[in-house]
Parts: sequence; C-alpha cells; structure tokens
Amino acid sequence: MNPISQILSADDILLDVDALSKTRVFEEVGRLFEKRHGFVRAQVVEDLCAREKLGSTGLGHGVAIPHARIKGLRRAVAAYVRTRLPIPFDAPDGKPVSDMLILLVPEQATDEHLQILAWCAQMFGDRRFREQLRMCGAASDVHQQFADWPQS
Repeated sequence: MNPISQILSADDILLDVDALSKTRVFEEVGRLFEKRHGFVRAQVVEDLCAREKLGSTGLGHGVAIPHARIKGLRRAVAAYVRTRLPIPFDAPDGKPVSDMLILLVPEQATDEHLQILAWCAQMFGDRRFREQLRMCGAASDVHQQFADWPQS
C-alpha cells in the first residue's frame, strides 16, 4: 500500500469545489480538517498560506501539492480537492490548477514528509494517473485511484 492511500480517506476528498483562489481552497480544506480531525481552521489556512508564500507548490499539468507543518500533529493527514474551475497557482508551466493534494505533516517531520512528497510527485507525474483521476465523479472512485497507484 502506498503512503498516500494510508493518509487519505474518501471522507477527505472534495470534488467540484467552487473556489477562485488558493486562499479559498485552503479555507475549504481548513473547514474539512476542522470537522474531520479537530484542527483549528484558521491555523490550517494560515500555515498553508505561509508555506505557499515561500514558493508555489504547483507541480504543473494542473496539479499542486500544498503542504504545511502543523504543531502538535502526530501523523500526516491529507485531503484531495478538485476545483470546478482551474485557479491561478504560479505553477512552473504557468497553467492553472484544478487538482490538489493537500498535506499536513507533524512539525518535526523529516523523512516521512519527504517520502510522501516524493510519492505525490511520482503519482502526479504519471499522465495516465492524472487523466484517470480527473474522470472520477465520486470521492470513493478518487480514493480507489490513489489506492491502486501505480497499478491503475
């Protein structure tokens, strides 16, 4: 089992989100993480925005991996968000982003954090994976795509 499928549940997947900016996406994710995991919404938004100010987490091909270190977090958690319309993200290829895997990792995370990011980059670097992911209409189907990679 890959590390993404271990930290991403179908309940942490948001599809067709109406958001026109990174900040709005982060607010939606903050709301989700607050409801599902008990995080303080404002802190999630603040930490994701602060990380994004250091440099865009856009990968290209319409994908981004926003991530932040969270004080007091014991293990990494993830959410997948697909926006209804692509949003500007300062990605290296200049294309807007509609698919995001948002990661929150423990403040002291080192190797685990880097391994998760490496898996994400490999997954989203796979054109076939991206295409199959974008065809999914239900959170359970999205979750299955993540669980099945790299066999999907």
